Amino acid sequence: MSAGSKGPRRARALDSVRLEVFHHLFAAAAEEMGVALMRSAFSPNIKERRDFSCALFDKGGQMIAQAAHLPVHLGSSPPSLAAAREAIDMQPGDAVVLNDPYQGGTHLPDITLVSPVFLGGGSEPDFFCVNRAHHADVGGAFPGSMAPAADVHGEGLRLPPVRLVRAGEVDRELMRLLRANMRVPAEREADLLAQWAANRIGAERLTSMAAEHGLAELALRAGQLVDWTDALMRDVIGDLPRGRFTFADELEHPHPSEERNVRIAVTIESDGERLRFDFSRSDDQAGGPVNTVRAVAVSAVFYVLRLLLPPGTPTNAGVLRSSDIVTRPGSLVDAVYPAPVAAGNVETSQRLVDVLMGALARALPERVPAASAGTMSNLTFGAPGGGFAYYETIAGGAGASPAGPGAHAVQTHMTNTRNTPIEALETQLPVRVLAYTVRRGSGGAGARRGGDGVRKRLRFLAPVRAGWIAERQEGRPWGLAGGAAGGAGSARLLQPGAKRDARIGGKAAFDLEAGAELELRTPGGGGHGSGGS
Repeated sequence: MSAGSKGPRRARALDSVRLEVFHHLFAAAAEEMGVALMRSAFSPNIKERRDFSCALFDKGGQMIAQAAHLPVHLGSSPPSLAAAREAIDMQPGDAVVLNDPYQGGTHLPDITLVSPVFLGGGSEPDFFCVNRAHHADVGGAFPGSMAPAADVHGEGLRLPPVRLVRAGEVDRELMRLLRANMRVPAEREADLLAQWAANRIGAERLTSMAAEHGLAELALRAGQLVDWTDALMRDVIGDLPRGRFTFADELEHPHPSEERNVRIAVTIESDGERLRFDFSRSDDQAGGPVNTVRAVAVSAVFYVLRLLLPPGTPTNAGVLRSSDIVTRPGSLVDAVYPAPVAAGNVETSQRLVDVLMGALARALPERVPAASAGTMSNLTFGAPGGGFAYYETIAGGAGASPAGPGAHAVQTHMTNTRNTPIEALETQLPVRVLAYTVRRGSGGAGARRGGDGVRKRLRFLAPVRAGWIAERQEGRPWGLAGGAAGGAGSARLLQPGAKRDARIGGKAAFDLEAGAELELRTPGGGGHGSGGS
């Protein structure tokens, strides 16, 4: 080999190293945005449970980096940015807020804030900082804005893309409007300002990077990172078996008044170069809140594909570049106005992952785990007349896999939130935690057992209006390769003076007297492999 040939090889190696450096620079900026949001927020759901996500986008609207936050948020945030860009001519110092499911949002409690970043003195933004946070209440018929409603209007305040901040100044008229329509208005304002602070941190980091490396270098590397991820995804697709793989599963009783279950179905097709995900055979949208907009279906595909990529792969728009996603408007997974969608982002997203994993299990049986809990087990409660509102999701069991047993008492798949510490819960709200334990034996049996869910029992010290949105209360998370299904979840309440607990359904809203107790049991994960105990 000639000495001259070593030069281009060394240059390519150095360029790859430099690209890896920019991968981590962009990702670190998104992570720092999340730290700022967590430390600035007031509500337990954001500062303790970290129910938020942060990402960076290039000038064309491609996601170039995301923090390791919530999969359901990040795969669905590109439509939010697209809606904001279409509706608003963003200028320096602006920040656009939105949550409307039919204009870039997912469900109403998830409020997205978009901030343009101008680095080169031009009239168009060079980058965008975006974060999404689940607010403990955004109005509507029930505290927490998650209980069953007949349409989206009953679920809370809808925000099309509008400026919350203009040229660096908060629009106080808009803030007064928001506060007037939300319970615990001071907390809502504080959390919104925390979101703004997070985007400002992201903008500062991009500004520093541009000052050190130049705007042209940032733009070049951002595009190369997306291309890199796409190339790795194409390698994965090339290794997949070619053919059609189908799977279907159900959501339970979409509304308290509906006895039927509703079906989600997917067909995955691979030709060795592209993947096609077809959800069009899923049932029509329902009368309850399990409907979801197309963005959540896209987010589920994004998440599952990301699982197939090698560790260390940059997470960005390149994940989906070689895939086509087909949905049918008016269906469960592509709902149209005015369908209620509160549970779509939390429950339907989990079932979308289940059907995707079920289909992939037929193509990759040596890699895919059994079903996990399949629900986020959503609890909301608040003062009937306002004053406080609280939201949390409760962990369940992870599905076992060819690699080993499932984990106990963890958030799975589309959620990645933390547990609210008992001390924080009891300090800030009129509630006592009577029990919070692993639900032993709820994981499915098999050569590798599914993970166990949890048992949580609460006593309320004041009257509250509560909501419970959960799945797998009847159907159980399925096992694979001969493994047994995990145990179903349940919810039971004990009103003062009652002799025994009464069971409540998976889509319910109810009033509790002071002294009432509520016990929640979350599903275990499915087992994997025949045999075992």
